[in-house]
Amino acid sequence: MAFEVPDLPYDYNALEPHIDEQTMRVHHDKHHQAYVDKANAALEGTEWADKDVNEVLQNLDKLGDKETAVRNNGGGHCNHTFFWEIMSPDGGGEPEGELADAIKDKWGDFASFQEEFKNAGVNQFGSGWAWLIHDGSGLAVVSSPNQNTPVSDGHTPIIGCDVWEHAYYLKYQNKRPDYIDAWWNVVNWAKAAENFSAAS
Repeated sequence: MAFEVPDLPYDYNALEPHIDEQTMRVHHDKHHQAYVDKANAALEGTEWADKDVNEVLQNLDKLGDKETAVRNNGGGHCNHTFFWEIMSPDGGGEPEGELADAIKDKWGDFASFQEEFKNAGVNQFGSGWAWLIHDGSGLAVVSSPNQNTPVSDGHTPIIGCDVWEHAYYLKYQNKRPDYIDAWWNVVNWAKAAENFSAAS
């Protein structure tokens, strides 16, 4: 089964005013579709063509001359599929339960975690992502360039913020910090809690 762009779990304008409708349309319909098309083209006719994207991304070293194309485009598909789910019109606020406790244990309080996460996004040079991951031993904040994904390292993303310019430039221009500040208002902490439970 070739990769497909999933439908958004909400309307294109549902994340307004924090993420604008025009950005969501271009981001989902054009950028994500391009990653899917290129990943499918790279894997066509190989033993990996019908495998789950996460499995493919955990075996990049076995893809030979397809590795870079799949890292970039399969990673783009994986990251964006995750990104749509980790946002919600009912998002924002703070996590609860075990995830909240784990963040407090690691960073002392939620605000300190937010600051480290924002710094990871703001200071990611060029295009990339900021992540809260479970690395097998506990929570960590990391960033990744381009469409690299923690999945390739065997880590579980809990939340991830797309800091490619296409994710925010129409509304925020070059003000990436303002975009990240606004993005907190749409974070789907219920989904994040599910990701954390699955990882731990």
